[in-house]
Amino acid sequence: MTKFLLATASVHTTAAACDYLGDRVTPEDTVLVVSITESGMDPRDAGDATNVARTRLVAPTVETITREGSASEEIQALVADHDVDEVVAGPRRGDPDAPPGLGGTVADLLVSLDVPVVVVPLPPLD
Repeated sequence: MTKFLLATASVHTTAAACDYLGDRVTPEDTVLVVSITESGMDPRDAGDATNVARTRLVAPTVETITREGSASEEIQALVADHDVDEVVAGPRRGDPDAPPGLGGTVADLLVSLDVPVVVVPLPPLD
């Protein structure tokens, strides 16, 4: 059994992560979908993002968690508290039109966690 943590703040990130996880998860696995609302963000985005995971991931157990605060700190705490095996995240706040490069949260997770962090590419908007 593998425990994945899907860190998301947008439906675009969740969809890309679900595409990545689709062939990797089994019915014995668990996916913790965490959406963290930081200052200035619309909390409805978190709900929409977690709903995408509930509908797209049917084989594993899906648990949703919403938090407020620093995304990096909250994700690090959840990894430690839930014995997570792998973190899946988007390169930046789910905005496909953002300039290339990693956002601060993912960059921080890559250097601070001792579990694999998979950064899924976001598809361009049509």
